[in-house]
Amino acid sequence: MSAASSAIFISDLHLCPSRPSIARLFLDFLARQARQAEALYILGDLFDYWAGDDALDDPAEPFNATICAALKQLADSGTRVLFMAGNRDFLAGPGYAGASGAILLPEPQLASIAGAPTLLLHGDTLCTDDHAYQEFRAKVRTDAWRQAFLAQPLAERKARIEALRQQSEQEKSLKSATSMDVNAEAVAAALRSHGYPRIIHGHIHLPALHTHAIDGHLCQRWVLGDWYNGGSYLLCDASGCRAQALPPL
Repeated sequence: MSAASSAIFISDLHLCPSRPSIARLFLDFLARQARQAEALYILGDLFDYWAGDDALDDPAEPFNATICAALKQLADSGTRVLFMAGNRDFLAGPGYAGASGAILLPEPQLASIAGAPTLLLHGDTLCTDDHAYQEFRAKVRTDAWRQAFLAQPLAERKARIEALRQQSEQEKSLKSATSMDVNAEAVAAALRSHGYPRIIHGHIHLPALHTHAIDGHLCQRWVLGDWYNGGSYLLCDASGCRAQALPPL
């Protein structure tokens, strides 16, 4: 992958028809701020859920197709759009890529951003203290599970996803905040195995800049914010990285 001299990073927008104000904010962001960068990296959970690429052809629910069309316009304007799946939209595939103009990225991804080695993750793989979630993640990311799930009718898939979401929310209420945050050793292992880069990730919805001292190296870890109560992004260029909040529409 070619290096980006300026890049914008977002994650955890959880776009859905029931939150139209956030969808409008995102469409405005694509038309304004995103066009000023060479690349837009979406690090997972762009959508509240993705039941399969065939949902793009569902005339009863045009929301996802509208979002993808706006992303395609951005890509066609010259800004590269790069997408890494999250825990909510890991079923996005070639159909999504074609509709949105996005390049699908494997996880993890080591990229050069304005000359700085940068490890990109959604972030859930760092939350190793949440053993139940990691077991579930490992199961649903297999080809066998994916093929079996996508073979079901779209309506059944959506119903099953809704049931899984409700179960997840119930389980979250019983988990400690620590278990759902990143594990320090998992972060250290990721830094060691990739040459002590900068890390950018989302998932935990706790935007911040962390500095890790690992084996004599000082490494930055940027956590992206969610879009539940507004929008934000991380801008990285030759001057470094800085978090930006979007003004409300």
